[in-house]
Amino acid sequence: MRNRSVLISGAGVAGPTLAYWLARHGFRPTVVECAQGMRSSGSPIDVRGRAVSVAEQMGIMPQLRAAATEVTGLSFVNVSGRQVGFIPMPARGDSVELPRFDLAGILFEAARDKAEFLFEDSIATLHQDAGGVDVAFEHAPPRRFDLVIGADGLHSRTRRLAFGPEGEYVRHMGVWVATMPMDDLTLDQHKVLLHNSPGRAVSLHPGRGKTMAAFMYRGPGDENFDHRDTTDHKCRLIEAYTGAGWRVPELLQRVHEADDLYFDSVSQVRIDRWSTRRVALLGDAASCVSLFGDGSTLAMAGASTLAQALAATPADHTAAFRHYEREHRRLVAPKQRAVGQATALLIPASRFGIAARNAATRLWPLASSLQQLRRALS
Repeated sequence: MRNRSVLISGAGVAGPTLAYWLARHGFRPTVVECAQGMRSSGSPIDVRGRAVSVAEQMGIMPQLRAAATEVTGLSFVNVSGRQVGFIPMPARGDSVELPRFDLAGILFEAARDKAEFLFEDSIATLHQDAGGVDVAFEHAPPRRFDLVIGADGLHSRTRRLAFGPEGEYVRHMGVWVATMPMDDLTLDQHKVLLHNSPGRAVSLHPGRGKTMAAFMYRGPGDENFDHRDTTDHKCRLIEAYTGAGWRVPELLQRVHEADDLYFDSVSQVRIDRWSTRRVALLGDAASCVSLFGDGSTLAMAGASTLAQALAATPADHTAAFRHYEREHRRLVAPKQRAVGQATALLIPASRFGIAARNAATRLWPLASSLQQLRRALS
């Protein structure tokens, strides 16, 4: 019963992690990914807490540390570039900050010989019955699997096919975010720069020799937003930041020319259950915690929990899905509740709020300010 076939949709962070652990437990995982190769942005993320234990058990901590950034502080700068606030950001315990594409690549390498990967393809239809799931792909011939796991992100097609329209589960959190690489821009490797104007933030993160620019601004949701329309994304971003100072005009010019801009709503996924019959959700598809909520760490932890649950009751996937959801929601819920505080810290709505936040970096006890901002940035 352990040699069961499992289709995993999505080859970001959650998908390859789950594939690795399912194979270790005797399952036959297949990962389908719509992109040509590994998909992920270069945005810096933290691997910490439960995810560190998962990485250690996978034997990949040396690779994660080798890819780690060297950032030790966050510098708030004014319109002229002068530092007006600073928060030290030393590494905490065994946690590692690294670019997300490096994490995804390391996880893929760990899983590639243990699972089948189908790139440039995606699920077209799902049909469940008592014995399995019939899957039609966009390109590959149809196949039948024992189980299907949607690890395909905020805009999960698996969730839409098995649970219903995205609008029923995705909640806009009042913020929009864009990121793009700035490979020719050299920064101090130890410092993140962040500039605010009311309701807007722009940051430059040195990464590991590959600078990443991020734009975060407050704005209402839009039910007509298409996360695939890059031309519209550029127009929205340029309009939102017109008139902003510091290095923003230079960055907006790069937005015009960018072919790898990421832009999306900062959203959460709230869904009453993470499984229906033989289909379950994992990572952002199940419980996106927004830009500020340890998404990659939770994805790795959730993948390990799901694999362990399926291995414990291989003949009863329903019980395994219930156990996985019960255990993992305990990690997710606190992160989803903290998004408001993180938004206030990183994107103050007024000039007074910006000044108060900058002053607080000098007046708050270091431990308190560090804890809050580390949570906000990860």
